[in-house]
Amino acid sequence: MNQSCQEPLYLLLKLRHCMMKAIIKARFLGFIALVGLILTGFYRVLPDEGMYPMSEISKLDLKKAGMRLTSEELFNPGGVSIADALVRVGGCTGSFVSSEGLIVTNHHCAFGAVQASSSVENDYIEDGFLARRQEEEIEAKGITCKITQSYSDVSDLVLSAVQNESDPAARLSIIAKRIKEIETSENEQNPGLSCEVSEMFAGRTYVLFRYQIIRDVRLVYVPPRNIGEFGGEADNWEWPRHTGDFSFLRAYVSPDGKPAPYNPNNVPFKPKKHLQVNPEGVKEGDFVFILGYPGRTFRNQPARFLAYQEKYQLPYIADLFESQIQTMKELGKQDRALEIRVASRIKSLANVSKNYRGKLEGLKELQLTNQRIREDEELGRFIQQDPDLSSRFGSLMKNIDQVFDEMDRTAPLNLWMSQIYSSAGILSASSLLIDAGEKLSKTTSPEEYEKVRKQFVLRMRSYLTEMDESVDLKLLTRMVMDARKLPAGLKVQAIEGMFKSCKTEADVQNKLVAWRKKSIMVRPAVAYASIGMPVDSLRLLKDPLLQFVFALKEQADLMRPGAQAMAGKLNQLLAAYVEVKMKQTQTQFIPDANATLRLTYGYIKGYSVQDAVHYQPETWLSGMIEKSALGGDYTLHPKIKSLFESKVFGNFAPKGKSDIPLAILYNTDTSGGNSGSPVMDADGKLIGINFDRAYPATINDYAWNDRYSRSIGVDIRFVLWVTQYVSGADFLLKEMGV
Repeated sequence: MNQSCQEPLYLLLKLRHCMMKAIIKARFLGFIALVGLILTGFYRVLPDEGMYPMSEISKLDLKKAGMRLTSEELFNPGGVSIADALVRVGGCTGSFVSSEGLIVTNHHCAFGAVQASSSVENDYIEDGFLARRQEEEIEAKGITCKITQSYSDVSDLVLSAVQNESDPAARLSIIAKRIKEIETSENEQNPGLSCEVSEMFAGRTYVLFRYQIIRDVRLVYVPPRNIGEFGGEADNWEWPRHTGDFSFLRAYVSPDGKPAPYNPNNVPFKPKKHLQVNPEGVKEGDFVFILGYPGRTFRNQPARFLAYQEKYQLPYIADLFESQIQTMKELGKQDRALEIRVASRIKSLANVSKNYRGKLEGLKELQLTNQRIREDEELGRFIQQDPDLSSRFGSLMKNIDQVFDEMDRTAPLNLWMSQIYSSAGILSASSLLIDAGEKLSKTTSPEEYEKVRKQFVLRMRSYLTEMDESVDLKLLTRMVMDARKLPAGLKVQAIEGMFKSCKTEADVQNKLVAWRKKSIMVRPAVAYASIGMPVDSLRLLKDPLLQFVFALKEQADLMRPGAQAMAGKLNQLLAAYVEVKMKQTQTQFIPDANATLRLTYGYIKGYSVQDAVHYQPETWLSGMIEKSALGGDYTLHPKIKSLFESKVFGNFAPKGKSDIPLAILYNTDTSGGNSGSPVMDADGKLIGINFDRAYPATINDYAWNDRYSRSIGVDIRFVLWVTQYVSGADFLLKEMGV
């Protein structure tokens, strides 16, 4: 599933508010997040492994693998290709399936928008949503779509700026500045597009991507929760699955065809290409491929990176999120309105938490860190045996160790800082208000000022709308208590000073309640009016929550120089690390996934993960019926049971079988961000919608292996059957040409 509670990145160490802010744009912000970026290196291409950039697919022998399309039919910037039917939907992927801008993606990818439009009276989360006419389609709040138009290698343009710069921190700052200059120039030259530079190889290769942005996206059909989330968290990341994880959206543009915000007068977007649906499906052994936007992988990192993940990041985030989930569930039991408001947040946190638990188990079972230690030792010997390499890289491994020694030492503080703002909506809103004051004070143009201020207002509205006092109080109290347990030398000064008089947890709660009553953030009209207020004026308000955030930011300012220096060192060290590994292996390398368009291919294939247990690559509607006896999250939609007992399968049951294929398993190489990606057959026709990896494959982000790396998708035949027979939306099948 999508790991969208972080963005990303997915690394979730978001020191975006307190480190690197002055030197790198939002997706690079935060020291730990930045470390994650510069640690994205390369991995060796194995026969069945790879998330291939579009620039690499012409080099693959896809015909031999089973593909019946040419590379030009897959991606052709000068013409029309399958890639034109692909869209990045928020942090997920989707695909156009009609000429009227109809998009199919996952239920969980649309869940946030469904939650945002739900209420106790209109409970779309539980009941689902269906618009029988385009006029009934409602805004998918918070969702935008990106379509890749073209790309250009701008490595020389970026790196020419640092040819004579040896200081690591300064080098990183200059690279960030040059990237921003390139993006600004490209966006000015292409007013209808969004242009972004992505780092493909750490400190070595940079590619400019041009995207068409769709800002008006609407909900068309979302199945009820007992279909879209059948099995709940118990079955999340598990096989066998029986989850109808799909939904339909529609992209809209202004009447003149240009991207525009939501407006009732907008018209459906006309994509250059849409996918044809194959209602015949696939069978075991068939070739399949996926185009999508996988988030981040870390396949060829030093052993110290994996050790950091295993010892610090993964357990901390998993434990924290599980605690937050439990708190919100308890608070929501007696308040359905609150339960609706926090549903998307709980789903996102639970998804990441289980993913991280899977990674921890995989690291332990595979002994992957120890394996990387041996590989790094071998690499060190390889360097020392070559006089030229020894003179250039003799201290490489030692220098990498030194940087990670410092990362390990400061991990407890950095991890706490990465989560403090997201733990409480009122803190996020307070931080945003300060950020607005800083940014708008530097804006000279009245037009630009209003544009930027409007953006801050929209972001503030999302925080204040979702904010809940009881949730904020419980989660923020936990964070304060955790901070007080940090080791000496890694204390949060804002906590040490402002909560010094608090002897117990109850004292902390009482202080937070008192702060909230005095804060302007609980008075929306005042909060909105304060957006753009100079920072010095905000300080004079003596708002205790703002003062707390100011104190956090001040500590971050003190930490920033060290963070910049460390990040700059790693940027250079990891570039050297990859260079040496390429020399050692003499093997082609491709970049790790980084949320840019990628292709992966494989086959419908089961797997065995333990003695005497083999999993078949298909599940069936009959299996959903069997699981429904468990009740709870396995409660069956009543119409499904009725249709099954009456053997109403339409044309979607395979010949000679009274059953509907529900989910499929395949050995393609996927990661977070591939949620919603189309699973296509050898002719490029849609046969499934990717939504998960099997639990052992959560380790995919660090290592891929055909023994355990399997991805899960909902079979298109089940999607069509539910859409037509369960929800009566025959018109959608007709629109798709089925």
